Amino acid sequence: MKKLLTTLLTATAVAGSLFALTSCEAKTYELALITDVGDINDKSFNQTSWEALRDYAEEKKLSYNYYRPTEDSDDARIKSIEQAIKKGAKICVCPGYLFNGAIYNVQDKHPDVKFVLLDGTPSITVKNGDKKETKEHVADNTVSILYQEQISGFAAGYAAVKDGYKKLGYVGGMAIPSVQRFGTGYIQGAELAAKEDKLTDVEVKYYYAGAFQSTPAATATATSWYSTGTEAIFACGGKVYQSVDEACKKAEANKKWIGVDVDQIAENPERVLTSATKDLRVSVQSTLEIYSSNTWNSIGGKSFTLGLGSKLGSLNEKDYVGLPTSDTSWKFTKFSKENYNTLLTKIINQEIKIDEDVTKSPTSTQIKIEWVTNFDGTTKSTENK
Repeated sequence: MKKLLTTLLTATAVAGSLFALTSCEAKTYELALITDVGDINDKSFNQTSWEALRDYAEEKKLSYNYYRPTEDSDDARIKSIEQAIKKGAKICVCPGYLFNGAIYNVQDKHPDVKFVLLDGTPSITVKNGDKKETKEHVADNTVSILYQEQISGFAAGYAAVKDGYKKLGYVGGMAIPSVQRFGTGYIQGAELAAKEDKLTDVEVKYYYAGAFQSTPAATATATSWYSTGTEAIFACGGKVYQSVDEACKKAEANKKWIGVDVDQIAENPERVLTSATKDLRVSVQSTLEIYSSNTWNSIGGKSFTLGLGSKLGSLNEKDYVGLPTSDTSWKFTKFSKENYNTLLTKIINQEIKIDEDVTKSPTSTQIKIEWVTNFDGTTKSTENK
């Protein structure tokens, strides 16, 4: 009798497990986020995009989920997108240029699914004889959103010098266009501030880690810089900020670093000076609002480059780049919010022009640039004065 009871209980438990599994598998999710090679807790692109989608879905009472590729490859990203679609996704948000190839390959296969590509354009590289060419295609069910990162980078470099920082550093992840735009803007901002204040002792050290991760080499580089006088380092590229923050912790108390993409001061209030942001949260929620309001034709099949006073489809103009200005985020002591607003006005009115060209290194006449790695990511060291 005891054995029979045990058998029945086991059978019931198995049946219950199978029912739960079947129920779970049957559940669908209308809104989906696919992470790049990182996860949703990266304190940067993935996390901000995910939190924006999650908050929007919960407010509108829509089902949602996220999917993480098993490796850093187009095939893995495509599999995650296909998985999301099988689970009922009607719109997939894909943060990062790493999705260029994956979106290029899936968008036409799923015309009833909407795709939001942040920081990239659907594209593949093909051979044409001995040369390689880039083919771009934004399908009607896809929107490509890029940013004028050079404006945020410029504001960060300009504000830092105006606030009294003269020994600056730049640690980028990899030499891709968005990271380069942040970098060239940063140098140009420091250059203009030094010219206006007639400073001849401002310098910027420039380096790429070669990955959007914390690396021993990046940590060692930042540590060396801080120990030899660098006062603030712009950490630009995913989790590479962890290397800079680790080095900053070991440095003197007055050393700082500058965040990127999102306001990174909450996690590191003592060490972060400011952040050169692009408003990923607003971008995600804006596209979801357009999707929900059935006005997709205002953005579908188009590529937008968002900056100051930019219009996305049917929505009102907004600022999608800049520095965070809340009281808790504003750590400058000499450079005021009024100074910052004046700077933005001059940029909008074209009184200040920022070069966005990433095909050549930014030059300077007022500040010293030490290229630890070149602007294009190569390792040959040069110095430009």
